[in-house]
Amino acid sequence: MIFPLIRIAVWERNARRCISRNVIRFAFQVFVAQMRVMGIYTYELRNVERLQRDGLLVVANHPTLIDVVFLMSLVRNADCVVKAALWRNPFTRGPVQAADYVSNGSGPEVVDACIASVRNGSNLIIFPEGTRTVPGCPLSFQRGAGNLAVRGALALTPVYIQCSPIMLTKGEKWYRVPLRPPHFVFSVGEDIPVTPYLRPDLPLALAARHLTQDLERHFAQELLRHG
Repeated sequence: MIFPLIRIAVWERNARRCISRNVIRFAFQVFVAQMRVMGIYTYELRNVERLQRDGLLVVANHPTLIDVVFLMSLVRNADCVVKAALWRNPFTRGPVQAADYVSNGSGPEVVDACIASVRNGSNLIIFPEGTRTVPGCPLSFQRGAGNLAVRGALALTPVYIQCSPIMLTKGEKWYRVPLRPPHFVFSVGEDIPVTPYLRPDLPLALAARHLTQDLERHFAQELLRHG
């Protein structure tokens, strides 16, 4: 009901996008707080002040189904890449279009749209794994975040997400809850510069591959250290 009204009442695109993203962020903040009050889980935030900036490329591991809800409640002016099907779904296209998220259905233009989003001051949230982590398996990053970073010369702001005991993992039924409330920890690391990978002798595709491999190792080490 809210987003059709926003689309009707606010004609200017930037204003509509800002209002819509604030509404979504507030809704997610309410959801996160409500679940905590109900005793569904507890959570801890570390160095989240590093997210209170503009024009960030935020990269995070993806252990649970509600990681994106947490992150979008913490990050102002958050942008993300959504499935093209959500733009056609009558229940989701209103919020998605009003918030002006990036659609993954635009082919090669996705990278350009993501880079433009960050350069225009949005904070783009990316999960390099592309899907949730399989419990017991090592991290496996795809090159999407690496491509964005090297082609846009963008530093990466890492967020390390941990959940114990684990819940809402890949392949697990949502109604199967652990015996005790899970505890989430969101740790925001220092920015990872992309400059070392931008060398004249290193093609962008190869630079993205090297960055992705280093990022995967970095996350594995940091998650082990924070754990």
